This record gives sequence, C-alpha cells and structure tokens, in this order.
Amino acid sequence: MQIGGNPLLQEMQSLQGEITPNPISSSPLRQVNNTSGADFANLLSQAVGHVSELQSTSSSLASRLDMGDTSVSLSDTVIAREKASVAFEATVQVRNKLVEAYKEIMSMPV
Repeated sequence: MQIGGNPLLQEMQSLQGEITPNPISSSPLRQVNNTSGADFANLLSQAVGHVSELQSTSSSLASRLDMGDTSVSLSDTVIAREKASVAFEATVQVRNKLVEAYKEIMSMPV
C-alpha cells in the first residue's frame, strides 16, 4: 500500500479558497511539516481534541439557540454543526486508513 495525498483532503483544501471567512472559526488551518513518530502521536491527539472542541461548540450554540439567546443565529448554529460533522467524518476516515494500514503491515510475512 502506498500512502499518498488523500483526495478528500485535497478537495477540501481546494474549496478552502472559495469559502468566505466565518466569524465562528476558532483557529486557522495549520500547516503540517514532516514529523517524527512522537510528533505524529501529538498531532493526532491535537486533531482529535480539535474535533471534540468543534462538537462542543456546536452543542453549545444549539443549546443557546434552543433557549432563545438572541445573539446566536440559526445559520451560525447550522454552520457549526456541519463543521463538527465534517471534522468527525474526516477523523473516522483517518482512523479507517490507519486500521487498514496496520492490518496490511501485520499480514506481511516476516
């Protein structure tokens, strides 16, 4: 198996230029350089933490909207929920690829 650029990630990056800045965004995308194994674990942990943060923000906005907070709009809530959903789906895809690569490595003869 050859690990290359993920087509979904490449498409997301190409669409990034077409999206207008959103006031809800908590942090810009980060560039990732070549990393060692320990850095990869840290990077993976940070990515999962970021997904969790997006999900909690989405949940918070939905709760505030349900309680009648006038400072939260429906569009902001829907956008936050979609961001959390896309981030979670991307995380699941990364996990699936890692499991697939692990299985392939484990099935190799020694």
